[in-house]
Amino acid sequence: MNKFQMNKFQIYTRKGDKGETSLANGIRFAKDDLRIDAIGEIDELSAALGIVRSIDNSQPFCQTIHRVQNELIRLMSELASVDDNRYKISQSDIKRLETDIDSASELLPEFKAFIVAGDNFQSSFLHLARTICRRAERSLVKLNNVKGGVSPLALVYMNRLSDLLFVLSRCCDAV
Repeated sequence: MNKFQMNKFQIYTRKGDKGETSLANGIRFAKDDLRIDAIGEIDELSAALGIVRSIDNSQPFCQTIHRVQNELIRLMSELASVDDNRYKISQSDIKRLETDIDSASELLPEFKAFIVAGDNFQSSFLHLARTICRRAERSLVKLNNVKGGVSPLALVYMNRLSDLLFVLSRCCDAV
């Protein structure tokens, strides 16, 4: 028996072989559905943030990024569980992001010019995460405009998160 046979949970179900997937409530969606796109882009953002943390987990903001990754899981759950109120992004989540932005901004000089990513690895990945966040935000807006049902707080959260990622990238560059 090899190491892959030891796990009794079978990862492949074959249910998605024809281009569909299901949400938490079991409803099937095409894999190119706007909701699935938004969930996938938020997942991509979380993965990029994981890279940021893995580069240098001793940075003080890595705890914040880890918290954000957990909030993104909650946001994906919110999108995948349309009628379940347990997983909603809250006003306190947004307030925490704003507090993080304000705290990090106090450490920075005045912003005077556009920034070209690439001064260091961690900052570059924060810039990449910021652009993924903006894409995910656009997907949420499109989903909301076409199908509705996206929480206004989710849209605000993503907007603030991209601001936080921008400020954190500047903090990395300032070191």
